[in-house]
This record gives sequence, structure tokens and C-alpha cells, in this order.
Amino acid sequence: MGPKERREREREETRTMILDAARELFATEGYEAVTMRRIADRIEYSPTAIYFHFKDKESLVRELCDADFLTLAHQFHRIARIADPLERLRQAGIAYMEFGLEKPNHYRLMFMTPHPAMAADESAIERGNPEVDAYAFLKAIIVDSLAQKKFRKELTDADLIAQTVWAGVHGAISLQIAKCNDDWVDWRDMKKRMRFMVDLLVKGLEK
Repeated sequence: MGPKERREREREETRTMILDAARELFATEGYEAVTMRRIADRIEYSPTAIYFHFKDKESLVRELCDADFLTLAHQFHRIARIADPLERLRQAGIAYMEFGLEKPNHYRLMFMTPHPAMAADESAIERGNPEVDAYAFLKAIIVDSLAQKKFRKELTDADLIAQTVWAGVHGAISLQIAKCNDDWVDWRDMKKRMRFMVDLLVKGLEK
């Protein structure tokens, strides 16, 4: 490896370290409470070094969200090959919740931490492309299910259905992330609750 390649690798390693530290801080302390100096202190770098990689906090959180939403979208690639849209919907729900269980800081930042809204033209993700846009992937399953008349006949609004399904699985995983250490409730196994939630949602839609 030559000097140029080594420098580039070190640059990417530093960038990744900054993103990981920022994600954890945003998720645990909130977007507004975290400063670039706070992120720099976490990784024992100077704020100047952080600004070399990101011009401001907004650009940093934009890159974080793009990266994390792409990671989520990639979880669905294997599911896209499932022929039956109802089974595809069921497996997408499970994959979504598994993502939250495996990457709670990613999930907190993406869906549980208020931060500035990002316009479509500011994102590296192509809006409406099911291969990279997780919501578009979910909606495509709903549209396919409607076309194949898999749902109850009174269900016709693909966005309403997609957003309600999303709300259901989000509720299950966000409750787990926020309350997993609360022993006030005699919690049942998360994997069982996860599958039960998805089954309830799918069965409630089926005709």
C-alpha cells in the first residue's frame, strides 16, 4: 500500500470513528445537546479535525442518516425475491425489527431522536426507489398486495396501509429499546412479541 492509499484509508477510518461517536451521542443525549466539540472530545480529537471532515453538525447528521437508512434498505434485498406479497410483508416487518434490535443506536437516531428534517434533494438516497428507499420498498409490497387482491376490499389507500404497518412495528421496537431494562413489567421474549405483532398486522389486512 502506497502513501496515498494509506492516507485515504486513515481518512476513512477517522470519518467512520466520527460518525460512530456522533450517532451514539445524538441517540443518547439528543441532537440539540450535542456539539461538534462534544463529538471531538468523545474521540479525543480537536474540533478542527472534525470540521476537516464535516462542515457542520447538519451535514454530519445528514450523512449519518443516509448511511443508516441505506443499511436498513439493504436488509430488505433478500426479501424482495419472495413471491407472495403477504409473506414478503411479514418478513419485511421482522427484518425491520431485527435491525432495531441489532442496531439500537442507529434506530434511535433514525426514528426516535428529533433532528432537522432533510429534504429529498439533500439526501444521497433516491426517493421512491425501493432498492434504497425503505419506505418505497414497504409501499411497493402494499401496492402488490392490493393488485393481487390480498387485502380486505375496503382497504385501498396504499400509503395509509404502509404508514399504519410502519407505526405498528415501530411501536414494538421502540418500546423494546426504551423500556428493555424496566422490570416493572413481566416482559415476554422480544422475538415472540415481534412475530406476534407482525402476524397481527398481516392478519388484520388479509381478506
